[in-house]
Amino acid sequence: MRSSETPSPASRLEASGGPLCISLESFSPPPGFDFAVSRALLERVAAGHEPDSLRIYRPAPMVAFGPADCVSPGYDAARCAAEEHGFAAIERLAGGRAAVYHEGTIAFAWTVREEDARARVLERFALIAGILAEALRNLGIDARIGEVPGEYCPGAYSINARGETKIAGVGQRIVRGAAHVGGVIVVDGAERVSRVLGPVNEALGIKWDARAVGSVADERANADWDDVVDTIWGAFAGRYELLPAPLSPETLARARSIAGLDTGTVAPA
Repeated sequence: MRSSETPSPASRLEASGGPLCISLESFSPPPGFDFAVSRALLERVAAGHEPDSLRIYRPAPMVAFGPADCVSPGYDAARCAAEEHGFAAIERLAGGRAAVYHEGTIAFAWTVREEDARARVLERFALIAGILAEALRNLGIDARIGEVPGEYCPGAYSINARGETKIAGVGQRIVRGAAHVGGVIVVDGAERVSRVLGPVNEALGIKWDARAVGSVADERANADWDDVVDTIWGAFAGRYELLPAPLSPETLARARSIAGLDTGTVAPA
């Protein structure tokens, strides 16, 4: 799908207006531990042990590979290419193709409990994409929802600038009883994304156009990482009661287990 208009369905998942725990904690190094935290939250929210939550954090440099990438004949070469460019090679929690994270990007993870989580997949995509596009428009960016020609990790709910360059991507993971909607916003450093994706996508046999990679800084030079976090926070606050809260010790312990780490403390970055 290539459109600057919000995709179907017309019926949207309405925000409950209820509480949403929010955390700005980052956990890097080790590379990929933040993804283990998101996986642990998904498990614990699904089991009813944690409330609905939103994480917004600064990730370490990594290329997150999707399931289709991991079974590609070129996967080993793609991993090596990422690492040669200084990016850890990580398997992503949500679906899609290779996506790039670095210190100039914002990673987000929205986790919600829902008994029949599979029934409203598209509605959750539409809601989160709408919130992110609104946040970027509040910065004065012509942010639209939809895939642009040649974009990396293409998706109908990507957020683009002017219908020309992708600046954010969204993925979703469903388990019994909960959903995780996560992704990445490129605040600055679009050239770093293009530089590592060149050899990675070549190894994976993926056709794409480096000119379709954009960033917030390309559209508004004076917007920094904190500015974008603030406007995202504000867009969510218009729909939810946000409750700042640290991640629980139980969630972090489960994340350490998922990541194969010892039981020692992992401190926020």
